[in-house]
Amino acid sequence: MVVSEKTLKWGLCLYPPMLFQRIWVKRFHKGFRGVDVKINKSIFNKNYNGSIFGGTIYAATDPFYALLFDQLLQREGFKVRVWLKSASIQYLKPGRGNLYFTIKVTDDMLNEAIETLNTSGKFIKAYPMEITNAEGEICATVLNEVYVRNLHQGEQPRIAY
Repeated sequence: MVVSEKTLKWGLCLYPPMLFQRIWVKRFHKGFRGVDVKINKSIFNKNYNGSIFGGTIYAATDPFYALLFDQLLQREGFKVRVWLKSASIQYLKPGRGNLYFTIKVTDDMLNEAIETLNTSGKFIKAYPMEITNAEGEICATVLNEVYVRNLHQGEQPRIAY
């Protein structure tokens, strides 16, 4: 389903798994070329040591590459199924305050996906992310592997995230 940046922002901000973990979409960039996300530290996501629970950080990074590629490729005329195939995270420093990350999809990234979908019908690629604190220090790095494929004729599209 093609939606506007503002509609998807509010839909995700109010989506219970994001809302209750205090994961806040600050904004989707124009044309879904990126997203800015804030993880607010609160009593709902604080661990025993007083930092943000690692599962919250991991969950915050989960949907965004898939959502961005889905929206971008639909706007290019593709009928695709997109989801996160795998992810890995390294916690480097405790998140003792709010955390932030930005994801951007470049022309090269999008063109590579389009070319691969046109030739093989399936695109799989891993993309890195850095989660930082307010001082700009990297608290975690994440590698998300995105899976995209063209829907076959007659297959009904479903939302997979």
